[in-house]
Amino acid sequence: MLAEPLGGPTRPFTHRRSFFSTFGRQSHYFGWAFVLLVLLPIQDTRPEAAEAVYDHLWKLFVRGQLIECQQRASTDYESFRISNPNLAVQLRLLEAEAMLWRGFSSDALGVLSQMSAPADKDAVIKKLALEGAALTRMERFSEADQKLVQAENLCRSEFHRTCGDVPRARGVLEMGLGQQARGQQLFLESLAFARYHRDPFLEASALVNLGFAALQSDHFDEAADWSRDANRVASELGADYVAEVTEGNLAWSYYALGDHDQALALFLDAEKRSINLGSVRDQIRWLENIGYVYESNGDLAHAAPIYHSALDLARKIDSKADIVITLEYLAFASVDAGKLEEADFYLEELSPLIQAESDHGDQLWAELARGRIAALRHQDQQARPLLRDVWRDSESETSIKLEAGRQLARLDEAEGRAADADKDYKATLATFEQARNELKKEDSRLPFLANATAIYDDYIHFLVQQGKPLQALAVADQSRARTLEEGLGIAAKASSLRMKVFDPRSVAARTQSTLLFYWLGEKQSYLWAITPAKATLFNLPPRPQIAARVESYRKTLLDLRDPLEAKNADGQALYQMLVAPAYAMIEPTKPVIILDEGVLSKLNFETLLAPGSGAIGKQTAGSTAQLHYLIDDLTLSSAPSLAMLAATKPTLDAEPRMLLLGDPVSPDREFPSLPLFAFEVSQVGSHFSSKQVITGQQATPAAYAASKPEQFSYIHFVSHAVASSTDPLDSAIILSNSAASEDSFKLYAREIIQHPIRAKLVTISACYGSGTRAYAGEGLVGLSWAFLRAGADQVIGALWEVSDDSTPRMMNALYQGLSDGQSPASALHNAKLALLHSPTRFRLPFYWAPFQIYGRQ
Repeated sequence: MLAEPLGGPTRPFTHRRSFFSTFGRQSHYFGWAFVLLVLLPIQDTRPEAAEAVYDHLWKLFVRGQLIECQQRASTDYESFRISNPNLAVQLRLLEAEAMLWRGFSSDALGVLSQMSAPADKDAVIKKLALEGAALTRMERFSEADQKLVQAENLCRSEFHRTCGDVPRARGVLEMGLGQQARGQQLFLESLAFARYHRDPFLEASALVNLGFAALQSDHFDEAADWSRDANRVASELGADYVAEVTEGNLAWSYYALGDHDQALALFLDAEKRSINLGSVRDQIRWLENIGYVYESNGDLAHAAPIYHSALDLARKIDSKADIVITLEYLAFASVDAGKLEEADFYLEELSPLIQAESDHGDQLWAELARGRIAALRHQDQQARPLLRDVWRDSESETSIKLEAGRQLARLDEAEGRAADADKDYKATLATFEQARNELKKEDSRLPFLANATAIYDDYIHFLVQQGKPLQALAVADQSRARTLEEGLGIAAKASSLRMKVFDPRSVAARTQSTLLFYWLGEKQSYLWAITPAKATLFNLPPRPQIAARVESYRKTLLDLRDPLEAKNADGQALYQMLVAPAYAMIEPTKPVIILDEGVLSKLNFETLLAPGSGAIGKQTAGSTAQLHYLIDDLTLSSAPSLAMLAATKPTLDAEPRMLLLGDPVSPDREFPSLPLFAFEVSQVGSHFSSKQVITGQQATPAAYAASKPEQFSYIHFVSHAVASSTDPLDSAIILSNSAASEDSFKLYAREIIQHPIRAKLVTISACYGSGTRAYAGEGLVGLSWAFLRAGADQVIGALWEVSDDSTPRMMNALYQGLSDGQSPASALHNAKLALLHSPTRFRLPFYWAPFQIYGRQ
């Protein structure tokens, strides 16, 4: 049978993992993931009618209808107490189990303690396991151990079906006692037992437990894998409650990896499920976690009332562990909001609870909170030892060490101890890098850097204030395109922070370009303008101010409006913010490479509204005459990092060869075949004498791999595409269906990176070819990123849905320019100008601006 998820409040192991911060997060404390203790139905020899009664209630339990299951079990117990004692025992056990799942551990233990000892050994073992679960949940570990020892002794003497649950229950207790490796081993044993006996309930439980154990060990990508498997098994069984728990654990995995959006969506859904299923305990957990995500994103207005709702429910069911956790959340939220007296109030209420528990993890979080409060009150002599103790404590989680290290660095900086501050920043980032290097999967490392954004932001600001702009640039570049560079062998993973030794001016000279490198900070943003002669730093407005303008301007472009005709304020403001400070350093005859990040990844700088009538180098400061698009002045492209621009790469010197793949057979109504597909294939193909053209039914994902794409210098796709904002590596080019599976028509980004290429240019003539999601340090991740990761020098992809009418014209002009000897960036630039200055509707940025070129020059 299923029993309640235990993972949250067991002590004294580390129980709140903040998984670091983004956007200036300043406190790190964490909500609970869950572990499941799932118990087998016990054997019985009941009459058929009695068996039907129990089976009906069991199905209610499995579906997660806990309140109805509990109430019916209690009523039926009274009905069968005299007539069928064996059934009554099982009903009583089921009633207690439903209580336990709902979070009423004390009530469940009361029901179990009132029972007389069952005659059936399976029932005895089950009762002991439930009592052990309840006692563990109530942190009465010694008593829980005694119950499990009794169960283990019974199982040693002879085999019973319920014996399979004893090692799992023991594993939960071991986790509660901080013996994580022992707990994980016991969970693996339970998984093997479940699969050997073909018991999907036990399998789901073991998978949930393993996911939880991986979370506790900071193995976040491994935790996500276990949780996905658990969710799959639970969903196939229709076990809604187990699916809800695994959804929450998966959410924490995503949060740990820096994917806050996906985590929040899963937590919100899990909380709705918990309400429908009647599980107050789970509802508390998900409310805590929802509030935590809001707060970590800086949304204190949403976080505080959610915390209070969780606290009210925790007090309602007398869950001391949740009361402690929620009070800690509220204390840190008050610190973040600058309400220090309010934070003192919560900490004062927490102190006796923490002392009664003797939980070292809670003590560390309280110490960190007090250290932060003292620092904010400029009580440095009190703050420093508190923060230093947390940093040095061998039991501090990675997340709490990072926050303590960051706060120590800021304290040193405030006191003018520059050398110590620099040392602390480097040590803190080295700790982060070590945690990142333990991640095994590329799609886990992608979002993870977001967890260190606040630390990088603080350190960069510190170096700028110290008059070290080039060192600040080196640190900023250290955070860029890490996963991309590692995959291409440009940068190796290391266990400590290593400053890159490079001269950005040499990169500008090598590429014969002006480089514009942006860093968006929460309180101060920066632009480094780099030429072969010099590198100059400019201060920019804070990230929120820039981001608001970008989102507003993008909406204007996507709404098919003419920003130039309307003299759009956002387009002008963004030019003044992002380009005007460096206009004197930009030579219009040379290309400009944009090294952007975050929300800037979604902005095409070509669409910005520049003043004056001449080229940018001839403008005068403050000129407002005759607005025009920046594309009229400059040839722009984008690159992920200075290190990638500086890296050399062998090229294909043979005659240019084109792989042209597209005009597929429509796989379904969502992706119709378009007549202009064939036209574009014909137009593009006409520019190459050496080519391989794959169209129609043969244009499948398998055909791309079979073509040996590494032999082509140019690769062009003509088709639809889809972008996934939740999992960017699930973005895909839509081709013909090979009938191998339901979605065999999708060439996924995660598949693209598995086939190394050496192409000078890959063009994705489809909507959203650039991706829709920007990861910290990596920029937009999607199809363009995937082809760069596979080895392409440059990739052309789209920022939004493209026009079927204008795109073939642009692509024909692009390849004509390449045939005439133009660089890819110049050819694309001139193709766009042809549309911009045409007398047609294609002059609007919506038609020419979605396509951008990314990569190395």
